[in-house]
Amino acid sequence: MAARLKELYKKKVVEVLTKEFGYKNEMAVPKIDKISINIGLGEATQNAKLMDGAVNELNAIAGQKAVITKATKSIAQFKLREGQSIGCMVTLRGDRMYEFFDRLVNVALPRVRDFRGVSSKSFDGRGNYTLGVKDQLIFPEIDYAKVEKTKGMNISITTTARTDAEGLALLRHMGMPFRQ
Repeated sequence: MAARLKELYKKKVVEVLTKEFGYKNEMAVPKIDKISINIGLGEATQNAKLMDGAVNELNAIAGQKAVITKATKSIAQFKLREGQSIGCMVTLRGDRMYEFFDRLVNVALPRVRDFRGVSSKSFDGRGNYTLGVKDQLIFPEIDYAKVEKTKGMNISITTTARTDAEGLALLRHMGMPFRQ
């Protein structure tokens, strides 16, 4: 069974974007390439147990094994040594990516308190979108009782769009709730 948003993309979004931007070829229509989820834990330098919880939560949210990221250089002011674990990340592609995007847009984001939509200013100039989430508890996969500390995460959506306008149109038609 293919992801619901993948079917929506193939049936409706390609057609709408072709009309809107005048693409001559279906392959020129922008699509979501990958979604990267990153949790940075600076406090893990003092408390190594925080890293295990973050990795398990990211595994549950993404449905895929998370990779632990390590410091590339030592910084004395932050009490950080080279090779020390300071975060974890996961990159989603294909059906898992569409499933996660579906859950993010339809389940997790509406659970944010006082949610009025995400900012449309978080594009990087090349059609990629980055979203910061302050609390991992908006995802239903996380059990509130097992969380010792709330952790934020960065969600980067990489698209094949060339401009921010194309990326915005793609994500809006895919169901991303942008602020008006």
